Amino acid sequence: MRAIQLAGARQLELRELAEPPAPGPGEVLVEVLAVGICGSDLHMYETGEIGGLKSEEPFTLGHEFSARIVTTTEGAVDGTGRDLEPGQRVAVDPHVACGHCEQCREGNPNLCPHHYFFGVAPTHGALCERMVVPAANCFLLPDSMSNAGGALLEPMGVALHSVNYSRLRPGDTVAVVGCGSIGILITRLALLGGAARVLAFDRLPWRVELARKWGAEAHTVKGDEAVGIVGDLTRSRGVDVAVEAASADESVGQCVDMARYGGRVSLVGISAANTFSMNPAVARRKGLTLRLIRRMKHTYPRCIRLASGQQPKVPLDELVTHVYPLERAAEAIDAAFEYREGLIKAVVALSRDRD
Repeated sequence: MRAIQLAGARQLELRELAEPPAPGPGEVLVEVLAVGICGSDLHMYETGEIGGLKSEEPFTLGHEFSARIVTTTEGAVDGTGRDLEPGQRVAVDPHVACGHCEQCREGNPNLCPHHYFFGVAPTHGALCERMVVPAANCFLLPDSMSNAGGALLEPMGVALHSVNYSRLRPGDTVAVVGCGSIGILITRLALLGGAARVLAFDRLPWRVELARKWGAEAHTVKGDEAVGIVGDLTRSRGVDVAVEAASADESVGQCVDMARYGGRVSLVGISAANTFSMNPAVARRKGLTLRLIRRMKHTYPRCIRLASGQQPKVPLDELVTHVYPLERAAEAIDAAFEYREGLIKAVVALSRDRD
């Protein structure tokens, strides 16, 4: 089968690989349909690693994906307990927790220290034609949802978990720094969750345009202009919740400056340098609560309900601006890495059915 593999920093190759093994109990063989290109893919593309995790061998990227069931096994039920059958389309949660450790038992599988994650070394990802995945990580897609939309349930899950973990309350004011796909999704979900006002900021005007279409008061900014805008629009009070979704070092400090006294700051973005800076005196004086977002948990069923139907509350397909076939996946990653004009989300489509 064909796969796109990272052979080293900025080295992507289309390769022929052996077919995956037969699925074991509780597993399914799937045909990959669509794969979204994520910021963490770009980190690995640029440096060959992320968070200190690096593969010494050619590695298959991709963790946002939808698929079609090819082969099932005994006990193959999806994440909601429904039987899986060949031909069904599913979204796949790429995070596989152990299910037995303290964090898993307490309901926090996203914090499991014994997990593996498709698309992060050493576990190969979805930029390939077929793969074996746990049945319990699959979630059936409704007919109204496209293959690309199914792939984007993963970043939507991160956004939903971010809103949940930020302890958003009806009537809160929110600032979102960074309007990539996750940042835009956070703005939409915050409004659906009852935020009275969402201020969104990015340096790319086409991202700002979509955030504005989805209900945010969105602004194109440079440098630290966002801090001054928040001060002006809130009469120097600041916002209840400031969300960093830009993966940039300086944006963390900006969120600290934007938050009101007693406010909350949520860090969603992953800095390529694995560092960030802020003024601790400001954070301490304001008595801020800082929350660091670790992936997601228990989000797929809720995301599917919000993103499906003829008039979805979260129209995921509107995020998809660039689509490439598997053999051009390197172009998809290059386009995202270069912040190509007009690009919000690049998707690699392995099947045109329902795209």
